Amino acid sequence: EVQFVESGGGLVQSGESLRLSCTASGISFESYYIGWYRQAPEKEREGVSCISPSSGRTYYLDSVKGRFAATTDNAKNTVYLQMDSLKPEDTAVYYCAAVGFCSEGSWAPPLDAWGQGTLVTVSS
Repeated sequence: EVQFVESGGGLVQSGESLRLSCTASGISFESYYIGWYRQAPEKEREGVSCISPSSGRTYYLDSVKGRFAATTDNAKNTVYLQMDSLKPEDTAVYYCAAVGFCSEGSWAPPLDAWGQGTLVTVSS
């Protein structure tokens, strides 16, 4: 069974930083890309970043480029999302999921296996 456990969310002020963690189990970690997604209240879920654990290549939503950075610890099957210069519009529940393929501007749909997410709230 594929499982993801996200953590690291919290309440911060605008301009501050957070680091999210996502630990995967039940999948061959380096055979997939791992995506970070977020869903704000009354909005659709959107992809924030996508990283290949095997190559380290990363892709980002335009609005977070230069502020967010995804990395992996393959020994721990864990993906991190370092979020700097946070803005109120970054407020959302953040999830991770396995993705078959990512490229610049085009991500395959994620596998339908989601964790509970972690809430990020950025106050102005």
